Amino acid sequence: MRITLVHPAGSNWIPGKKDITATANRMAPLGLLSIAGYLKRDGHVVVLHDCLGPYAPQGVEENVKIVLHSDPELVGFSTTTSSFLDGHDMAVRIKEVDPAIKTVFGGVHVSAKGASLMAGFPGIDYLCPGEGEVTLSELASGKEPATIEGLIRRNGDEVIVNPPRRTLLDMDLLPFPDYEGLKGFPEGYTLPLFSYIRTPGATMNTSRGCPYQCSYCDRSVFKRSFRFNSPDYIYEHMSHLRKRFGVRHINIYDDLFTLERSRIAELCRLLSAKPLGIQFNCAVRVGYADDELLTMLRDAGCLMVSVGIESADPALLERHKSGVSLEEVQDTVARIKSCGLRVKGLFMMGLPGETEESIQKTSDYVLSLGLDDMNMAKFTPFPGAPVWSTIREEGNFHEDWRRMNCLNFVFIPKGIASKERLDYLYNTHVKRFYSDPVWRKRFGKRIWQHRWSLWHLIRHLPSFLGAKRAFEPQQGPDH
Repeated sequence: MRITLVHPAGSNWIPGKKDITATANRMAPLGLLSIAGYLKRDGHVVVLHDCLGPYAPQGVEENVKIVLHSDPELVGFSTTTSSFLDGHDMAVRIKEVDPAIKTVFGGVHVSAKGASLMAGFPGIDYLCPGEGEVTLSELASGKEPATIEGLIRRNGDEVIVNPPRRTLLDMDLLPFPDYEGLKGFPEGYTLPLFSYIRTPGATMNTSRGCPYQCSYCDRSVFKRSFRFNSPDYIYEHMSHLRKRFGVRHINIYDDLFTLERSRIAELCRLLSAKPLGIQFNCAVRVGYADDELLTMLRDAGCLMVSVGIESADPALLERHKSGVSLEEVQDTVARIKSCGLRVKGLFMMGLPGETEESIQKTSDYVLSLGLDDMNMAKFTPFPGAPVWSTIREEGNFHEDWRRMNCLNFVFIPKGIASKERLDYLYNTHVKRFYSDPVWRKRFGKRIWQHRWSLWHLIRHLPSFLGAKRAFEPQQGPDH
C-alpha cells in the first residue's frame, strides 16, 4: 500500500508572535519515523511529510498539496493536543479532493481522548491509540479492520472500539527509525542551542513508558510499563547515525534512561571500548544517579544530564512529583557537576497550587543550584494526565487545544491573580536566570565550544531578537 505519514504543524508558539520554535530546536518526529521503518520493512511504500520540517510550507492548503502529490491510499497523522486540529483540517481537505483516501490518527492526543474524537471530527476514518507500528501495518496490509487490535473505527453511524493492542515487549524487534525518509535530516533538524558542542545532531529514544505517575504527565501512549532496547541495539543505532549521517551528538529523550542500570552500564562499556566519536545528552531521575553511574556516562561520551525538578516548593513537589525532595535534588546536581558533567534543570511554572511565593522560592532555588542550563515549561493540563480530572476546580482553565503546548498559559491557578500576572512572573524569572552574573561567567568560559550554536543564532538573528522581546516583562510587578 502507498502510505503517507504526516506530522502536522499545529500551534507551537505564542499567539501573535512569529513562531521560532523550529528555528531554535527542530526535533525529528521519532514516533512517525519508527512507524515508517516498520511499514517499509513490511513492504509498503511510505512517504514522510513533516509540516514543521526545514522545507515545509506554511498553511494547511500548501501542505495538503504535498500530501496529495505523493498519491497515497492511506494517510496517517501523529498529533499532539496542539497539532490535532491542524491535522484534522488537512484530513478534511484531503478527503474533499479524493474521498477514497483513508485517514488514520494516532499520537498522544488520540490515545488520551479515544473514541470521543470520532463524533466531532468527520475527517477521521480510524483512530490508532497507543503504539502504532503493528496496528498500522495490519491496516495497511488489508487485514479486516474488525479484527485489528487497538483500532477504533466507524461502522456506518456507529463507532466501534476494538480490543486494545497488546504491548510490544521486545523493542529490539523494531527496525531503526526511517531517518532516510525525512527530508533535510540531519542538517535541518537542530538540537536546543548551546546543548551541544559537536554537529550535526540527532535525537533518539531507547525505551518506552515510565512506572511513575507525576500529576502533569500524560502516559496515554505507553502507559506505566517500562520497556527498553538492549545495549547492543542502542550501540548499533548510534553507530548507524554516525556512519550513515555523520551525526556527532545525540539527545536521548527517554523518560527514564537510567532506570535499568545494568543496560546503561553495558552500553557505557561498549561506547568506551569502541568509541563512535559521538557525545550525548540524557536525563536522570533523582535517586537513580549514583557516582559510579555518572562516571560511566561521562567516560562513554555524555556531555550534559537533565534532571526533572519542577518546583522548589515542598508542598507542590509532594503533590505533583512524589518521591523527590529538594535535599536529594541538591545532592544529585552537586554530584553530577563533581563528575565533570554539565547539568540542566527542568522546571514547570503554573501548577495547581502555585502562588507568587512558590514561584519566588523556585526562582531562588534555581540560582542556588549552579545549573549550566534550565528549561521552564508553562504547565499545561493534558487530557491523559492525572490532574485532568480535577483541573477545573483548581483555577481558571481555557481549553484551547491549539494553545495547549507548554508555551502558553491556558490554566491560571487560584493563587495567581491573572494570566497577565503569570506571564509577567514567568518572563521575569526566566530572564533572571540568564542574567545571573555567575551563570554568564560560566557560559563565557565555554563560548568557543558553542561556536556552532552561535553561528546558528547569528544566521537567524532577527527571529531570535523577536523571541527575546517576547520574554521581556510586559507590565509592572505590582499589577
